[in-house]
Amino acid sequence: MKAVLSSVGALLISAAILLAGGGLMSTLIAVRAQIEGFPVEAIGFMTSAYFAGFIAGCFATPYLVKRVGHVRVFAALSSIIAAATLTHAIFVNVPIWILLRVLAGFSFAGLYMLIESWINEQAPNEKRGQVLSLYRMVDLGAVTAGQFMLTLSDPSNFVLFSLVAILICIAIFPISLSAAKAPIAVTQTSLNLRKLINTSPLAVAGAFAVGMANGAFWGVAPVFVQQLGHPIIMVSTFMSVTIFSGAILQWPAGYLSDKIGRRIVLILASIGAAGAGVFLWQFGPVSQSMLLIGAALYGVFAMQVFGMSAAHANDFAEPHEFVAISGGLLLIYGIGSVIGPSTAPFVMSQYGPSALFAYTACVHALLCIYAVMRVVIRRVPDQTGDYVSIPRPRALNLILRSDPRIMLKRKK
Repeated sequence: MKAVLSSVGALLISAAILLAGGGLMSTLIAVRAQIEGFPVEAIGFMTSAYFAGFIAGCFATPYLVKRVGHVRVFAALSSIIAAATLTHAIFVNVPIWILLRVLAGFSFAGLYMLIESWINEQAPNEKRGQVLSLYRMVDLGAVTAGQFMLTLSDPSNFVLFSLVAILICIAIFPISLSAAKAPIAVTQTSLNLRKLINTSPLAVAGAFAVGMANGAFWGVAPVFVQQLGHPIIMVSTFMSVTIFSGAILQWPAGYLSDKIGRRIVLILASIGAAGAGVFLWQFGPVSQSMLLIGAALYGVFAMQVFGMSAAHANDFAEPHEFVAISGGLLLIYGIGSVIGPSTAPFVMSQYGPSALFAYTACVHALLCIYAVMRVVIRRVPDQTGDYVSIPRPRALNLILRSDPRIMLKRKK
């Protein structure tokens, strides 16, 4: 472990600082927008704008890296985020915030892609599992810490925006001074969505459903907690419980899918996520205890769907198709994440804040029905690859480089 830390320690420090800043920023935007009286529809549209920028960033970053290199791109994107974050506190209006969220999504996509590819490149094949497990621990801890930073100051003033900018700027320092060799530039590949749908329509449906449901969750769940009348500390706790419960079930869900099949676990996860949505819809407003129980249930089930969908698609993919298929799934997820956060707020406006989870329950129920149909229509492949847990889809590069088939290919 000492050798592993010596090779990726500085990169993990940068990742932790970056993830903490990103975790704080996403929740802070929703909370501050609610305080400013922005319509919930506008708050949802800001999240859609973020994911639209994120999609663009995933495609643009490789070209930027090819032109000027990893470190310069990392510094440039970090400066954009820092400037955009501070601008939120200066110009408090919906149109400018939407534009700033596009810039933030674009920049965060590039930063996640750069730092995750760097970590994977430094990990020796025989230690890659340890490195990825360590990275996911850093991911979980940093994002959770970011949620609780929301309580350090009043969200209605500029202090927390300044804190995010400071964290993003500090994240440049370890990676800029690291002696680690820059990773190979991410290569581009053509995305054939028609072929992806033919290869695994269930995986496409799963990725889209995750975008529709979880995209809405990340965007307006803090508003849901606020509109129930809870203090800011409860917003942080609710989001953290969801993140943590989703992370700890990644490995058990993957192990189970290796034993009984991806589609069965995907169906069970969809049923559980729909049930958790109904629970939060009906009982979330009752008490803080019921709200946190619902958050844990939602995290346990809903956060498994994307990883299981990606694994199911990979089981049907040839090694040379994997990059295109994984890229297509990320694109489908992004499209869902643009649509979902703009749709859920209209449901909340009509039927109350807790209707957010009536919406997510409907999305997961429809996915479950479709998954059952696919079980009847199509048999599973004779051989399946090992499950690779994906707590939250962010950068395609991490998914690609951590896949066992890619590792085996590298060893050869």
